[in-house]
Amino acid sequence: MKDLTKGKILPLLLGFAVPIAVGNIFQLFYSLADTRIVGSFLGEEALAAVGATSSLNNMIIGFLLGMTNGFAIIVARYFGAKDHDNLKRAVAATFILGIGMAFIFTIVSVSLLRFILVGLQTPKNLLDLSVEYFRIILFGMTGAMLYNVCAGLFRAIGDSLTPLLFLIASTFVNIGLDLLFVCVFHLGVAGAAWATILSQYGSFACCFIYMRKRYDILLFGKKDCHLKRDMVKEMLSIGFSMGFMNSLINIGSVALQGAINSLQDTNYIVAHTAARKITEVFMLPFSVFGTTMATFCGQNLGAGKNDRIKKGLWQVIWITWAWCAGMIILAYTVAPVLVHLITDTTQVKVIATASLYLRMNTILYFIPAVICILRNAMQGIGDSITPVISSSLELLCKVLVAVFLTPYLGYWAIIWSEPISWVIMVIPLLIRIANNPVLKGNQTN
Repeated sequence: MKDLTKGKILPLLLGFAVPIAVGNIFQLFYSLADTRIVGSFLGEEALAAVGATSSLNNMIIGFLLGMTNGFAIIVARYFGAKDHDNLKRAVAATFILGIGMAFIFTIVSVSLLRFILVGLQTPKNLLDLSVEYFRIILFGMTGAMLYNVCAGLFRAIGDSLTPLLFLIASTFVNIGLDLLFVCVFHLGVAGAAWATILSQYGSFACCFIYMRKRYDILLFGKKDCHLKRDMVKEMLSIGFSMGFMNSLINIGSVALQGAINSLQDTNYIVAHTAARKITEVFMLPFSVFGTTMATFCGQNLGAGKNDRIKKGLWQVIWITWAWCAGMIILAYTVAPVLVHLITDTTQVKVIATASLYLRMNTILYFIPAVICILRNAMQGIGDSITPVISSSLELLCKVLVAVFLTPYLGYWAIIWSEPISWVIMVIPLLIRIANNPVLKGNQTN
């Protein structure tokens, strides 16, 4: 466990953030390896079929992940306030609410899957493969949700290392199963999907067993499962806010995916899949420090140390801006090499399109860095409304681009959709953070 309410801020933040960053790198490493395995052994059509579902997958998983992170903020507050009785009740509520939401999402999404993919204008030659792959992923959704519940609880009490260790193990299992199911058993895209969900359930099982043995503070009994209405209301408020925040972002990406699919060119789908995989790597510190600040703000709010929150915000913003400068250099030097490494493609159009996307987007990376940090920090200090407003603006921008500009500008509309939305959505965040009553307090460490 780690108390983030005491000590020098920057070393604490970096010590907490590094395991999260390494964990995200391993997640991305698996995702990139999965893309490479599917592309190399099953061909570009199979890769396009998997890529055609990526935005929808991110939307659903993003909502559930956002919910678990929201629940964990409440746990972090009780931990910061040293209120262990309510902390145990919050842990019990996290599991109960998490499992319930995962079950509902699984039933609804599986039932509507083909209808949704048709609505997204998935090319007919890819539709059956996309349905085959994503249906299995959806049935494994509960495993992903439960792992993230455990990981969020560990981070809430300051332990960002334990979920990393289990994630590393899961990543190698995932890649091994990918090679086994795809290359040896020849199960096609279904094999890649089974590899993903089996490793997720295994990771959850290990996390849960370790939690029961290692952290008494996270153990809950039958009496803790009698949930308090006020606590459930607060958890759902923050959980739905963070879930919707993630979903609104990804709904916009789904709209863009539909616009890309409407171009009816597999090269664009493959190029965008590769560009988004690289973008996830380039933007990794944004989400890492966002997650870090949610826990940091939650603990310090519970301890009444508001001035530490302000100092922490400025320090992580400067760190991420330095990273942004480095990513611009990479985009303008080695982007084609990165695209080839991920897709194993030699198609000039694919490489050129993905490289163009990266070079245009990285110029304004300084803005999404601020957005990610401020949105999570606001959730940590109890502002559930402003982040959703900001994400709604992003959704609106992407939908408008997909509907009105893509038919005329083609893929250029996709390239500029995110930079335009970043500029607009950061405005309410900056206004609100400058006038937030918590950050106007003078309490210090």
